[in-house]
Amino acid sequence: MLTTEELRARLLADGLAGRVSATRAGCLRSYRLFADRDPRVTLGLVPAGRWDRGDVLRLMAERCGVSADPAYREGPETIDPERTLAALEAFAVRLRQAVERREAVLFGTGHPHRLLPFYGELADALSAAGCPVLTPAQGRCVDITTRFGVRTHTLDYVRGVALVRVAGEERTRGAPGAHSHSPLPVRAVLEAAADAGGRLPELVVGDHGWVCGAGQLGIAAIGLADADDPAVFVAEAEGRVAVAVPLDDGMPTAAYRPPARRVLQHAGLAR
Repeated sequence: MLTTEELRARLLADGLAGRVSATRAGCLRSYRLFADRDPRVTLGLVPAGRWDRGDVLRLMAERCGVSADPAYREGPETIDPERTLAALEAFAVRLRQAVERREAVLFGTGHPHRLLPFYGELADALSAAGCPVLTPAQGRCVDITTRFGVRTHTLDYVRGVALVRVAGEERTRGAPGAHSHSPLPVRAVLEAAADAGGRLPELVVGDHGWVCGAGQLGIAAIGLADADDPAVFVAEAEGRVAVAVPLDDGMPTAAYRPPARRVLQHAGLAR
């Protein structure tokens, strides 16, 4: 059994909380872009509130633990481990509810290089507990705007977790999928499920456009978010995302095993 103290120590040692890899300048840029409603950072969310730069900074200080001082503009950024621990508990509670209700669950990530094993462990556990883990739209093409222009991606599933690959990318151990902030993949998945007359997800678990895109469409969503991902925390504040867990999303995959173990333990899914 992983104790709270042990998990806190792991979060800090592995860089998931405490001083994180996101920089203050990078975070402030994301908050400014969100306030300007730049689609690169809104992640499919259409905010109901005004959310100017000051509003976003105050929210991120409250939900994530970044510095609330607007004069602090350069240097490292921080995530409060106590906020991470509390959010992981809420995350586990929502997964336990999904199991009790035998909800259909969709997992999706825009960070397959880092977070695929985390979500894969959860998907395996929920499937074993009787929750349908949905995998619609396998192989469907989605055109996503990137910094290189519009590129065609294909939807794929690994261990029950949805991700996108650049069209033509070989599915090898060295190519786990593409980094994406876009909400278009989750919209394509939901459209395919509806067109096929299949079961729609009652819970979406993921990050970036997967959770914000689902929440915007009224589907329950929980997920992980970094200090430079304000959209997920705004969606949580507005009730479109049920739980946003603040942690660094750019660490090696092994760093996410302890929080995955903790979530499974507290959801009653540990094996």
